[in-house]
Amino acid sequence: MFTVIGEALVDVVWRPGAAAPVELVGGSPANVALGLARLGDPAGLITQYGPDERGARIAARLGAAGVALDRSDAGASRTATATARLGADGAAAYEFDLSWAPKDLTPYPGSVAVHAGSLATLAPGDEVLADMLAGVRGTTVVSYDPNVRPTLHGPVEHARDQVARFVALAHLVKASADDLAWLYPGEPVETVAARWLAAGPDLVVVTLGADGGFLATTGYQLRCAAPPVDVVDTVGAGDACMSALLDGLYRAGALTLDALPSLPADTARQVLHRALTAAAITCGRPGADPPTAAELAARLSP
Repeated sequence: MFTVIGEALVDVVWRPGAAAPVELVGGSPANVALGLARLGDPAGLITQYGPDERGARIAARLGAAGVALDRSDAGASRTATATARLGADGAAAYEFDLSWAPKDLTPYPGSVAVHAGSLATLAPGDEVLADMLAGVRGTTVVSYDPNVRPTLHGPVEHARDQVARFVALAHLVKASADDLAWLYPGEPVETVAARWLAAGPDLVVVTLGADGGFLATTGYQLRCAAPPVDVVDTVGAGDACMSALLDGLYRAGALTLDALPSLPADTARQVLHRALTAAAITCGRPGADPPTAAELAARLSP
């Protein structure tokens, strides 16, 4: 079982020239849980959503994929939304209406990894999340994706402190080039990765959009090219990458506290390429729609 913690919401997507938006179930952690389930992994999401029609759609979509749901005290009065305005290149700018205030967080029993990040690291829920991660990181792999949103995470000085706090609690960190450009403008990805690795993680991955991906451990750094794709939009691409990273490491026998620090470079390259391929598939269709195991295997076939 994978435990995923954080927001489930509805993306209100405005496409260029559209007269009305399209509403799609989303939220970075929800997308990660969905991606894991579609790849064949048992996944449970600890989240919050309201007792409304949008909340029912979240439950239906994730439940249909086999994701277990824990509504974390069922404290939300309404379901959160993220309004995404897509540019001509498919990239999205977001505005949010949400809250995250869990009183208690407990991973699913027997979890092989606990993943958190995105808006779950914001106040007031950040303290509860940090306490839980600190309590499990000695026995369970913790992964973290900052997935920063400047409109919610700013000012940047505060965001840097929050990111550093959760990086230090994680064994695996996945970020994007956009995250790094806002948090640490002008710093090379290698410099940021080295600083993060020195804080405690065993593995750092940075997605670079059309330039592929970067992976670093304390022993090596490597890059993989981006698989070709005709981009429809980039919504959920990073989350699909995160799901496939966790799934790939698990299938390689590397998602343990003993194995992750000694991950062989050839295995790391294979896992990263597979994860980037999952992201490319997602970019090729609308919304956060991660691939199934069969779709990913077919795309990777020679």
